[in-house]
Amino acid sequence: MQYLIAHLLQSPEPAIRWKIRANILDEDITSPGMLALQEEVRRSATVQKLISGLANSLCNTGGGVYAKWQGIHWILATLADIGYPVGDEALIPAKKALLDFWLSDQFYQEFEAETKHRAYQKTGVPVMQGRYRRCAAQQGNALYMLLKLGLHDKRLNDLVERLLHWQWPDGGWNCDKNPDAHHSSFMETLLPLRGLALYAKTTDNANAANAAAHAADVFLKRNLYKKQRNGEVIDPEFIALHYPLYWHYDILGGLKVLAEAGFINDPRCKDALDLLQSKQLSDDGWPAERSYYKVSDKITLGADYVNWGGTSKSKMNEWVTADALFVLNKAGRI
Repeated sequence: MQYLIAHLLQSPEPAIRWKIRANILDEDITSPGMLALQEEVRRSATVQKLISGLANSLCNTGGGVYAKWQGIHWILATLADIGYPVGDEALIPAKKALLDFWLSDQFYQEFEAETKHRAYQKTGVPVMQGRYRRCAAQQGNALYMLLKLGLHDKRLNDLVERLLHWQWPDGGWNCDKNPDAHHSSFMETLLPLRGLALYAKTTDNANAANAAAHAADVFLKRNLYKKQRNGEVIDPEFIALHYPLYWHYDILGGLKVLAEAGFINDPRCKDALDLLQSKQLSDDGWPAERSYYKVSDKITLGADYVNWGGTSKSKMNEWVTADALFVLNKAGRI
């Protein structure tokens, strides 16, 4: 494992080196050396592609705030994950656009709907069987990325209020318009958990902390990937490794968020941790087994400006490996 860490510390990608030094070697991210490395991240070819795409979206020449995966929302989320410098005032216009979008009037309008057809007929948040059918991953991700990037704003409190308002009785969220849906969605719950946990840590807010703990239980009681009734795998995609995840879910993403939120030592993480360790390549790191993106400089559905290493069954992906090491380090397995 030490050889692998040493190898990643020589990566030509400064964001990989930042992840290893911050998340594995636990270096002080405010130290002169780490601040200098963040500046190297800012100047990297990877980040410059993203910043160029961000400028296009802000000028409305791109796909807007939520274009998958080249809109403002996804670019800021990526920057937050790879060690971009904190508090960059150049990102303030993007922050404003993001908050204006995710706190617009439609997210305060609610209506009762008895059928899926009726739920799609009106603008706003449908309420079905007493549950808000809302894609809370959007507001949850926005909350996380803005906090992580140090782009503080009083409207972050409004994102938290919406998330708490929409939370389901079992602890998560779901946008399924099927009236019979009564369990939270992994995909809609992971990012709100991530955002609320960081908000609670940043502000010492008890309501957010309690909501995050309740959301964590959605994953923990299913061992992060198993059906409760029979222990079978919920979805094959959940046990494949990806980077980036965007709004999707897999065990690495689940473990990563639970590690950030302080739940990684719960014994119900054991099976997922064992499975993650079993996927390590011999004398090497971890592969990206599948992907959710294609690479393009043009605004195209499902395209990203950056090549994150592609997929392979036998070749290490540095991004997946850096996150896997972070999880195992937090779990005390390194």
